[in-house]
Amino acid sequence: MRTQAPGTFIIGSFGRHLQARVFVSTIKIIYRLVALFVIISAFGFIQDGCLTTAYATHPRYTEHDLPGHPEHAGRIRAVWRQLEELGLAARMKAVEVHPAYRDLLLTVHMPQYLDILAWIEGTQHRIVHLDADTYACPTSYEVAQLAAGGIVGAINEVLGGRADNGLAVVRPPGHHALPNHAMGFCLLGNIAIGARYAQRAHGISRVLIVDFDVHHGNGTEAMFYDDDTVLFVSTHQSPFYPGTGHISDTGTGKGRGYTINIPLSAGHGDSSYARIFEEVVWPAARRFQPELILVSAGFDAHWADPLAQMRLSLTGYDHITRELIKMASELCGGKIVFVMEGGYHLDALSHGWRNIAHALLGDQEISDPLGPPQDGRQEPNVRPVIEQTRKIHGL
Repeated sequence: MRTQAPGTFIIGSFGRHLQARVFVSTIKIIYRLVALFVIISAFGFIQDGCLTTAYATHPRYTEHDLPGHPEHAGRIRAVWRQLEELGLAARMKAVEVHPAYRDLLLTVHMPQYLDILAWIEGTQHRIVHLDADTYACPTSYEVAQLAAGGIVGAINEVLGGRADNGLAVVRPPGHHALPNHAMGFCLLGNIAIGARYAQRAHGISRVLIVDFDVHHGNGTEAMFYDDDTVLFVSTHQSPFYPGTGHISDTGTGKGRGYTINIPLSAGHGDSSYARIFEEVVWPAARRFQPELILVSAGFDAHWADPLAQMRLSLTGYDHITRELIKMASELCGGKIVFVMEGGYHLDALSHGWRNIAHALLGDQEISDPLGPPQDGRQEPNVRPVIEQTRKIHGL
């Protein structure tokens, strides 16, 4: 018969008790570490909204420049300065920008037009005027490809899950560029190229493009006018350049109903735009159920802009910006990218982009050094435009 050595039972019991205590202590340590991580994460959320914003820009955007022209390199320098001095650029995730490749450009542009841009780049050593408003420098085609590539890069970060949302500070702008020629300061259809990239590279079925530049985005409209996979919504001054964007222009073929034009007479401002977004843009977006929202953000509807006669303030712009971010949060998991278009008052432009960055990062801060219009004029009645738009589109 096997006998147990004296004290073995006591030692074994003590060992099991010690192991149990070590196990419990280990669990407590792990629990405390997890709790500490949650607290740190929560603190970060409080500090900066815990949102990752992809930031796409490129130093070569200043190469496209014509001193004295409204769309000059000083515009983007003013935006860069505002974002950098406030520390906003450092808080966003920098995107490595590459030129958009030709096959992607051909999803919205004709090859003959791209050949003209390439010819200018390869043979001309001076500024060429493509129309009365639009110029091209010897390197403008490559810079325009980088502008489209910046949007592609921001979209890729968002749809790839590496960023929550995106901001593309690019130039030259793009929403007037037509499939077969330049127009209105624009060389390539930047935001349209981005939409096609999202569809082809990431399998996105439905893209909502909202254009709140003061000018109608005729180029973007033309590229999707017969397409039911892209809902294009434009608020713009009318009558005004480029003379398109009638309320009855709603698309053609299978794209009928997927273009929503909201033309506004001069003088509309914060109140009108807020009502339009509440009563037209929101219900249209909810019906469409986008998987991605792209925004052509122009700050030339600001009351101080020298090229137009609308009366938005930076506070009003901030309101519609945050409505679009809420829209993305409700409808497509927050996937939204803002793209730089027009805006020719440098303070309105730079503070406007500062406010977009704050909103995307989850900050509550608003910068409006210019304030509201000071002349006391009331806005025109926006109700007839809203009612007509809702009737045409069954909203």
